[in-house]
Amino acid sequence: MTAKMHFFMTVARTFHPFMKMYQTDEPVMPFLGKDLAELIKSLLRRCVKREVLQDITPLQLTKLDTSDKTLLLLPQKIDIGLGAEAAVKASKSAELVVLKFRRDCLQGFSNIVRKAQEKSPLKYATVMQMECLDPSLMFRDPDRCKNKMKALVQAFLKNKHLTGGVPAGDAIVQQFESFLSVEARNEEFLAFQAFERRLDTFLRERLSRPYPAAWDFCQKLLLLSHGQASVERGFSINKEVETENMQEHTIVAQRLICDYVAMHGGITQVPLTKELMASVGAARSKYRLFLDEERITKEKESQSQKRKLAEQSLQDLKKRKTSLEDVSACLVREADVLAEEAERRAGSKMAQLLFKSNALRRAYKEKLAELKVLETEIGAKGDELQHMQD
Repeated sequence: MTAKMHFFMTVARTFHPFMKMYQTDEPVMPFLGKDLAELIKSLLRRCVKREVLQDITPLQLTKLDTSDKTLLLLPQKIDIGLGAEAAVKASKSAELVVLKFRRDCLQGFSNIVRKAQEKSPLKYATVMQMECLDPSLMFRDPDRCKNKMKALVQAFLKNKHLTGGVPAGDAIVQQFESFLSVEARNEEFLAFQAFERRLDTFLRERLSRPYPAAWDFCQKLLLLSHGQASVERGFSINKEVETENMQEHTIVAQRLICDYVAMHGGITQVPLTKELMASVGAARSKYRLFLDEERITKEKESQSQKRKLAEQSLQDLKKRKTSLEDVSACLVREADVLAEEAERRAGSKMAQLLFKSNALRRAYKEKLAELKVLETEIGAKGDELQHMQD
């Protein structure tokens, strides 16, 4: 058990720096592909043969079959971590027990890597192309950055997400190439540390004025989310501010207050401006106004619902009237046909036809009576609907 716990801690320590580094709201997509590829490699180096990982691309990393035993090291040679190794030696367990433990660790590495591959954004070309905004890569390999920027512009054009079409794309690429050849040769690009200085601020200072088209496009790229930490953090904040029977407007207001306080670094740091004081003083009157607006809105909705029901009822009555008129006309036609047929017959056959004809005419008179009642209902419903509209 001690060896297992050390093994789990080894895996956790491998993930922890990456997870901690990317629990941020700053734009760090340009560094995600490289760091994520290195994270997966660090896991694979513990259990996969070294020659398999030579010159492997990030996309190939996501497709590497860790269930293929020919690619894996022998259980005796996998790296389970210093703590687990020491615990295994201290336990003085039988060789068969140790071998089984190592095989379990190997299977654990395989499952962890497979899950990372399934969820990995390295499958998307945009993630690796975004590294063209990495200042250190701009300094070391500007040609590589040019090619990746062209690929990003082409992807935006293909999906019709770039305003201005091909001419705008050409302007972006040309300005970015000029930026790389003029600005990115500065050694401060090589020394840039992503998490010590914000990338968007760094690039804005150097791109916004001399290369406006390239900066506008870079802004779109930097808005791409690298994760959902901010969303999950928002759920946690919602849970803290939420109480019983809170409606949507109240939750939104609570979140706005929390975000504003957090932006200023605490309640005591919030500036008490004249606008804030005036807003607080008018809070009660705004609340009463809100209640009045809510009441009016509900009344309008109720009236609208009643009007819709009345219109639907009127339509149903009109359809019923049309149906009765059709039935009445059909009864008259059938009665006339039977009467004409009776004129050409004699005896009992004539009597039967006249009886049927008279029965149809009686049914016709009943339908006419129903039509009169229905017309009265339609008139009353029409007057009611007109009154609602007035």
